[in-house]
Amino acid sequence: SVARGKVSEGINFDRHYGRAVVMFGVPFQYTLSHVLRARLEFLQTHYQIREADFLNFDALRQTSQCVGRVIRSKTDYGLMILADSRYNRHDKRSKLPKWILQFLGEQYLNLSTDMALSHVRQFLRLMGQPIDQQALQSVLLTVEEAKAMNPSPNVSTANDGGAMITESTD
Repeated sequence: SVARGKVSEGINFDRHYGRAVVMFGVPFQYTLSHVLRARLEFLQTHYQIREADFLNFDALRQTSQCVGRVIRSKTDYGLMILADSRYNRHDKRSKLPKWILQFLGEQYLNLSTDMALSHVRQFLRLMGQPIDQQALQSVLLTVEEAKAMNPSPNVSTANDGGAMITESTD
């Protein structure tokens, strides 16, 4: 995945077309950009957000978007490889989303190439097995079950063509 690349944005690598994303480096913005300098000055002046905090947040948001391209549905799987030692640092790692952190245990940090390849082979061997449809049905909700859990609100059309959402009073 190319972070901030125009060609890779919006391309969908669904199912077997994308099983791994490798991030080399941390995708920080070009800091000499006049637009970025103005944005950083505005954030510092109005919200007291430090430059380093914003740049770290933005880089890790971009990382999350890049590695998230490998997972497209509940039944999809893939490898997210963060190939930069800076991701081992707690201040960087803690800013990643929970859906990534839940799989990023201490045993997967700072691995040698041989150990990483061993984990990759084991993961792909396990995940490459056919899906047990009966077990899958016990995990996923049917449309009816989902609707029962979250009843849709009443939607009425206003005179100007817009929609108005109101809570159900059942």
